[in-house]
Amino acid sequence: MNSPAFLPEHAADPRKRCFDPVVDADTRLLILGSLPGEKSLAHSQYYAHPQNKFWMLLSEVLGVELTSLPYATRLSTLLAHGVGLWDVVAQAQRTGSLDSNIRERDDNDLVALAASLPQLQTIAFNGGTAAKLGIKVLGEHAQRYRIVSLPSSSPAYTLAYGAKLLQWKTLQPL
Repeated sequence: MNSPAFLPEHAADPRKRCFDPVVDADTRLLILGSLPGEKSLAHSQYYAHPQNKFWMLLSEVLGVELTSLPYATRLSTLLAHGVGLWDVVAQAQRTGSLDSNIRERDDNDLVALAASLPQLQTIAFNGGTAAKLGIKVLGEHAQRYRIVSLPSSSPAYTLAYGAKLLQWKTLQPL
């Protein structure tokens, strides 16, 4: 019979958790990923993996150089352009960073967040997993918004950068 005495005193929670949403009352475009990868979680920053093209893609979409800016300035620049960030998955078990390894997930309340954003017009999903799960979470509420499924900015999705950029530019004008 196992007793609590056999458990580690400070057992680590194996579940990965998303970051808080980056939004304000002027958010017109909400970009949703699936769940931050290992590098992002380690740095407590959205899209922190140096090979992830998210910040490069958004730089081109917005016409503002984001990649060289400090992280806090990147976020404030997004907000100034009406762009918000969050994730579909609130928490889950996942080994590594691949979406295909997400297990036992709890989803964020996307409906409540969207309803709290009076200027929201477009919800964009960064990658196929985010789109598949996010559209299901939004349900009938998805009809209220322009929904855009984007190719993942992750290096794990090997579509050429130029091809990704063409699809990301469909977010313009902002």
